[in-house]
Amino acid sequence: MITPTNSGRRGFTLVEILVVLAIIALLAGLSMSHLDTLFGGSQIDVAKIMVNQSLKAPLTAYRLQMGDYPSTEEGLQALFVAPPNKADRWRGPYADGKYPILDPWQEPYQYRYPGTHNKAGYDLWSKGPDKTDGTDDDIGNW
Repeated sequence: MITPTNSGRRGFTLVEILVVLAIIALLAGLSMSHLDTLFGGSQIDVAKIMVNQSLKAPLTAYRLQMGDYPSTEEGLQALFVAPPNKADRWRGPYADGKYPILDPWQEPYQYRYPGTHNKAGYDLWSKGPDKTDGTDDDIGNW
């Protein structure tokens, strides 16, 4: 009995595999062209989370141990390194990572205590996408 040689084999031909790869490449190219609009909004969300939530816990821990928030001059660096005049009481580091803390646009977060927007607390903000302080796109905890 004579049987065809290909009857027992199953699989994809080279042409079928190339067609699938071409479709995947086309879909990836289309999605990559819209990637900047997808991530632009998320960068703003990340900055909002940092100024309103993520840095709140380290600043509160500093305040509880040191009696007050870091001054404007000490800045956020006081969360990582003991200020010279407070080294005996400092029990940090209070934040993970490294200093300076950078926003999604690779600019350092801005800090002021006492705050001008939050009179009873601190002001913490990102200069936003335009990287210019004092403009409408600033993202702050006020």
